[in-house]
Amino acid sequence: MPLYADIVLPLAQPAYTFAVPEGMHVEAGQAVAVQFGARKFYTGIVWRVHDRRPPFKTVKSIQRVLYGAPLLSAQQMAFWEWVAAYYMCTPGEVMRVGLPSLMKPSGDTEEEFTEEEFRPRTECYVALAPGLHDEGRLHEAFEKLERRAPRQYEALLELASAGDGERIPTGEVARRLLRADYAVLHALERKGYIVSAERERTVERGGSAFRLPELTPAQLAALESLRGQFARKPAALLHGITGSGKTEVYIHLIAEVLARGGDVLLLVPEIALTAQLIERMERIFGSRVTPYHSKLTNRRRTETYLRLNRSQGGEFVVGVRSSIFLPLKRLQLVVVDEEHDASYKQADPAPRYNARDCAVVMARLWGGRTLLGSATPSLETWVNAGSGKYGLASLTERYGDARPPEIFVSDTIRAAKRGERHAHFNKLLLDKMEAALGRGEQVMLFQNRRGFAPYVECSECGWTARCPHCNVTLTYHKGGGKLVCHYCGYETEQPKVCPACGSKYIGGFKAGTQKIEEIVKKRFPKARTIRMDMDTTREKDGHEKILAAFANEEADVLVLFAARTDLRRRDPAVLRLYDEAAPLPPLLLPPVLEGQMPPGLCRPQLLAVLVESGVLRPGQITVGTAES
Repeated sequence: MPLYADIVLPLAQPAYTFAVPEGMHVEAGQAVAVQFGARKFYTGIVWRVHDRRPPFKTVKSIQRVLYGAPLLSAQQMAFWEWVAAYYMCTPGEVMRVGLPSLMKPSGDTEEEFTEEEFRPRTECYVALAPGLHDEGRLHEAFEKLERRAPRQYEALLELASAGDGERIPTGEVARRLLRADYAVLHALERKGYIVSAERERTVERGGSAFRLPELTPAQLAALESLRGQFARKPAALLHGITGSGKTEVYIHLIAEVLARGGDVLLLVPEIALTAQLIERMERIFGSRVTPYHSKLTNRRRTETYLRLNRSQGGEFVVGVRSSIFLPLKRLQLVVVDEEHDASYKQADPAPRYNARDCAVVMARLWGGRTLLGSATPSLETWVNAGSGKYGLASLTERYGDARPPEIFVSDTIRAAKRGERHAHFNKLLLDKMEAALGRGEQVMLFQNRRGFAPYVECSECGWTARCPHCNVTLTYHKGGGKLVCHYCGYETEQPKVCPACGSKYIGGFKAGTQKIEEIVKKRFPKARTIRMDMDTTREKDGHEKILAAFANEEADVLVLFAARTDLRRRDPAVLRLYDEAAPLPPLLLPPVLEGQMPPGLCRPQLLAVLVESGVLRPGQITVGTAES
């Protein structure tokens, strides 16, 4: 009986039906090469195999099967279908973001398609010969080699004593991890003491003995509460003030799942946070930690996907929102850190998904649990926790001896009227910066824009142009001299004078991170100033290099694009560096999550910056705003 397969292609199209050639075995979730249209060749995913021939004169056949094993499990396919239905797109559009780019080769000819196919790297792995698994024979081999070939003896001893952290799941050890050179290992293989094989490169698996941090009584209570609630509910919120030690609670829950052989996914909102958190997790979980984010090369992401697809459990992935599409077959826990963060929402292209919401559905499909952590939960999560749909545990005190920082509000309007405003800096902030630098301390300056800010402000009274319909600030478009609302499209002319006070000093506020850096260098020429934003972190490990330089006291002032940069998660010796003034822009831009909170309320991002300082010793924060 002829068979047919519905194939999902990486296009905004429905699944197409292709014939399965006689003798070819395909199953749901498998990747195949197909010809689509007159010439184009694509990678597709088999969605369903059936015997119903489509009502067309000719039906094209599948060219060949790719990768051998299926790339998607039944749970992943159900998850893709949910994402496509909920976010109103096609499974093909989900495929675009769900698989690394190198796993989806395409071409105008079959030769071009073949050239683009991913070919995994291989390396040599060695293991003891089957005959030496007997302890008596192994000792005989040691005695012979110790007298006649000491270097071979040392190499065999090293291989036999290699720990779990150096072995891959098959029990083999990569040759690159052994001190012995090629000639010594080749001699051992020739004598029949070891066997070697060239196979696809993988990573070594760590053991299950982890050095976990000690918990405070408050953290232990939160941990016990979460364990009890996970027995009854699929998701829970850990609501803890910043610095309360939510990460330590995560670590204990993660260790419990890994010890059972389950998989864990830890989502973080920013790439900068990913690098810092991975560094900390690797100190505890070693090679169990798998990073996954856009700063990795395409080859590295593809190798990670294929390795996880072969894994039988015990994986720990730390990544950003795209990590929800990884093939974790024994997923038991998803942790969404800073669940309120807008970075979890993909705006373009489709699917325009929210990774936090997807994580809850994903864990439910796998029969796992979801833990949402935040000091400033989103409204929907807070309502779900309050209504009993989610569990709720709280941490209301800071970890250890940490104390909250002193917060100073600097009124930019009052400073301007008194003549105390100098090149976007109020005198209060400049005085505190000068005092901190004079004491040999460091300063972090937060700014939430790289270019110039899209709003018009009166420097005399602080009036800002707002949309009469949406109550958000209007954006100045230099080309037509118009003020435009990016929500409803409302337009108006830019006023020549302030409608509120009649001042002619009205215009766009234009200080971004680069401008702030320039001002600081001129104002404090002896201070070593560095900047961290999207422009300075394009290279590999850019975030980590800049943060490491600041942590190692190679810079005095760090100017940041005001995304979350969590120095709390660095080595404890570095925490004391996070302690001085941080100016934030006026609270005038539209809310971080559209429709979630009215303009004028304190954003979660601002609140996080306000309370993050002074984890080990109290710091000082200066907030510059015209709406105090």
